Amino acid sequence: MRSEDGLGAAARLLRAALIGLLALGAVACSGDEEPEYVERPVEELYNDAMDQLEAENYEQANQAFEEVDRQHPYSVWATKAQLMSAYTNYLADQYDEAIIALDRFIDLHPGNRDIAYAYYLRAISYYEQIIDVQRDQRVTQLALDSLQQVVQRFPNSEYARDASLKIDLTRDHLAGKEMAIGRYYLTDREHFAAINRFKTVIEQYQTTTHVPEALHRLVESYLALGITQEAQMAAAVLGHNFPGSEWYQDSYALLEGRDLTEARSERSWLGAAWDWIF
Repeated sequence: MRSEDGLGAAARLLRAALIGLLALGAVACSGDEEPEYVERPVEELYNDAMDQLEAENYEQANQAFEEVDRQHPYSVWATKAQLMSAYTNYLADQYDEAIIALDRFIDLHPGNRDIAYAYYLRAISYYEQIIDVQRDQRVTQLALDSLQQVVQRFPNSEYARDASLKIDLTRDHLAGKEMAIGRYYLTDREHFAAINRFKTVIEQYQTTTHVPEALHRLVESYLALGITQEAQMAAAVLGHNFPGSEWYQDSYALLEGRDLTEARSERSWLGAAWDWIF
């Protein structure tokens, strides 16, 4: 009788333990479940998102703006939230995500009252990613293209002036990249390759700060190849357009003080550069 009682007690303990484990498993599973979806008024959701934005909680703000779009996709607030979501990504330095969101906004709402700002913010998201001239400049070109779109599409907008200023800086950066490559070729004595880079600066980036040096580097390159007439022509163009430049002084010294006023030749590609007005 005692052994049967012992077996019965053991069975009851095992049963109680099993029930306890099942209960714990149920609690654990319930903890893994997603929180219950609760629809909230659109104004409440949007205001919460704005509160997070003002508190500089950009990740939470972004999620809150996305929730506005999810819960009320056909409301005016949803359209605003799409743009604000891109803006919070921009503030958080999540530029790629901002650009994706802005591309979507532009595609969906081409006639929206804030469309000029969307184009501008996309351009700035590219602009903020511009890196040192020693690196690949693909993003710089994208920034330039996007900034030009702002000016061309919205010339009278409040964003056009700032975009124009940034276009000048972006073009200067691209010219700087060409100069860096040209200098490398010049140092490596690949003079024809260097000349092509310096010509690109002169022909495509005439309003940048790199033009005087590019002309001087042409003088160096042409002299290294023994093409004295072209070297004289480059120096003459430099002196005509930038008479006070230190680069002109360097070029003049290289040519040993020769009279450059007679160097003009219409047959030279540099002849077209003679009458630049900066």
